[in-house]
Amino acid sequence: MKHIKQIYINGQFATPHGQELFSLINPSTNQLIGEVTLGNEQDTQDAVAAAKKAFKTFSKTSKEQRIAYLQRLHQAVSARTGEIAATMIEEYGASQQFATMSVRYAAESFLQMANVLRDFEFQRDIGRSRLSLEPLGVAALITPWNANASFICNKLATAIAAGCTVVIKPSEMSALQTQLVAECLHEAGLPAGVFNIVNGRGDVVGAELTRHPDIAKISFTGSTLVGKGIARDAAASLKRVTLELGGKSPNILLDDADLATAIPMAVMAAYMNNGQACIAGTRLLVPEHKLEEVKTLVKKAVAGIKVGNPADAEVGLGPLVSVKQYERVQSYIRLGIEEGAELLTGGEGHPAGLEAGNFVKPTVFVNVKPGMRIEKEEIFGPVLSIISYRTEEEAVEIANDTDYGLQAYVSSADYDRASRIAAQIVAGRVLINCLDHDPAAPFGGFKQSGMGREYGVYGLEEYLEPKAFIGSKK
Repeated sequence: MKHIKQIYINGQFATPHGQELFSLINPSTNQLIGEVTLGNEQDTQDAVAAAKKAFKTFSKTSKEQRIAYLQRLHQAVSARTGEIAATMIEEYGASQQFATMSVRYAAESFLQMANVLRDFEFQRDIGRSRLSLEPLGVAALITPWNANASFICNKLATAIAAGCTVVIKPSEMSALQTQLVAECLHEAGLPAGVFNIVNGRGDVVGAELTRHPDIAKISFTGSTLVGKGIARDAAASLKRVTLELGGKSPNILLDDADLATAIPMAVMAAYMNNGQACIAGTRLLVPEHKLEEVKTLVKKAVAGIKVGNPADAEVGLGPLVSVKQYERVQSYIRLGIEEGAELLTGGEGHPAGLEAGNFVKPTVFVNVKPGMRIEKEEIFGPVLSIISYRTEEEAVEIANDTDYGLQAYVSSADYDRASRIAAQIVAGRVLINCLDHDPAAPFGGFKQSGMGREYGVYGLEEYLEPKAFIGSKK
C-alpha cells in the first residue's frame, strides 16, 4: 500500500500541517491501495504565500524564458507517461486506451501552449493607446478526478505562459496520480513557488483558496453545483473565475447520415471515459423513421464493448470511480425505467463476474421523451438516451432544451448541411462527423456549463488583464 505523506510548497515536498487521512481505493476491486494525508487551511495559506512571493519575479519573465520552462515541463512529464497512465488505470479505473491518450494530452499541453506563446503579443496598439496584457496574479487551479493529470498540466501550462504563479488543488481521490505529476513538475526545475500543490478536500483547501484575498483567479473544472458555489464565494473579492462544468451533450444524426459509421461513433461519444465525461454525447437524437434501424445498430455496437479490467487493452469500459458514483448511476437507471423509457440494453446491477468493482452495464434507453430526468440531468456514467425527432427544427429545439451547453455532435453526409445545424446549437464546441479535440480551439460552455474558456489564445487571455496607456511623448 502506498502512502502519500507530503504536499508541494515553495519548490520542495513538505509535510502538511493537516493530519486527516483519505483512503485511496481501486475501483476495479474496491480494495484499499493507498492513503493520502490531506492539507488544511494553514497549508493552503503557506502555498498561497509562496506563490505570491514568486509572482513578483516570475511575472516579469520574458516569453523566451517561459517557453523554455514549458519545454522542460513537457520533457519531464513525457518521461513518465507510462507510469502516470498505469496509475490512472489503477486508481481511477480508466481504460488503457483512454489513460494513454489522456496522459499524452497532458504532456503535450506544455508544447501546445509554448506554440501559442511564441506568436502571442502582450503589447498592442488600440485606438490612440498602448495596451499591455499583464498576468493577473496568483491563480488557484482546482481539478477533478476524471482526468487528473491532463487538467493539472493544461491549466498549469496556460498559467505559466501568462506569467502567473499557481496553487493547485487536485481531487484527493487522485493522490497517487498527483504524486507522480508533482515529481515530474519538480524535475523540470522551475523557480520555487511558481507552482504549489496541496492535496485536500474542497470544503477545506478549495474553500480557503476561494476566499483568500491573495488569489486573483480561480480555474475550476467539476460539477455545476460546486462551480456555482465557487462563483458565489469568489465574488466577495471579485476574483476572476473560469468554470468548466457539467454537460448533457446532444448528438444529432441527420437523416442522410451513414449510420454504419455514425452509430458506433455515437456510442463511443456516450461511453467515453467510462461515461464519466462532461462532454459525453449522452442524448442521441435520431430521425423517427430510422428509429428501428438505429436500435438494431446501437444494440450491436454496445454488445461489442468489452467491460472489465481496465488494464486489459481490449476493454472499452472500466469501472466508475467510486461506490458512491456507481450507486448514483444505478439510481438513474431505475429512474429511467420508472419514467417509462424503454430499456434497449443494459440495466441495473453489475455485469456478470464483475461484482467486486464499480462496473456498470452499458445501458441504452429508447423512446426517451424530452423532459424525462434521464434526458435532462447529467448522469456521469455509461447511460445513453435515444430521442426521436420528425424535423430538423424539432431536433435543434430538443438539442437546445437543456440547462447545459458544453459540447454537441452532428452527423450528416452533407457537411454544409451539418454545419447549418451546428450553427443553431447552443454549445461551446460542436463536433461534425468526428470525435476529435483541437487544443488550439477554445473550450468552455454556454449556460450552466460554465463561464470563460480554456486552451489556446482564448485560454491564455483568461489569465491576463489589459492595461491601457493613454497619452503621447509630446
